Amino acid sequence: MRTAKQWFEDYAVSHKNQTNINIHYICVPLIFFSVVGLLMSIPTEFLNSITPIDNPLIVNWAFIAAIFALYFYFNLGFSYGLKMLAFMALTLVINYYLSEFVNLFYTSVFIFVIAWIGQFYGHKIEGKKPSFLKDLQFLLIGPLWVIEKLSHK
Repeated sequence: MRTAKQWFEDYAVSHKNQTNINIHYICVPLIFFSVVGLLMSIPTEFLNSITPIDNPLIVNWAFIAAIFALYFYFNLGFSYGLKMLAFMALTLVINYYLSEFVNLFYTSVFIFVIAWIGQFYGHKIEGKKPSFLKDLQFLLIGPLWVIEKLSHK
């Protein structure tokens, strides 16, 4: 498994233009947030049938996906795992409360599409293809890269 430093170095190759980086600071968290919302929109009848827990913040498909993603992040390093745990918890809670006021599925689709348009525009400015076209694991590295960059500013 590659180290976090290796992932960040590979990711940085297509993220040197400051405008593209700034777009990523906005769009990557929005994409992550919208994916959590999309996963939370999947019906949970199956999950409800196999667990005695009656908490929609825990019994949903986004929470299940988060467990697998956190395995990846904690393998990169404990501090990375903790940062992503906090970010994931925040996105779960915000999506949960957002679902009380809007249709979470449609809202998440809208955010997802707009944020990806921003991402591709940023890469057009950069003149390089998005990293995930080379390796899908970069879809997990992007949010951590943004958190790391912003936490060091």
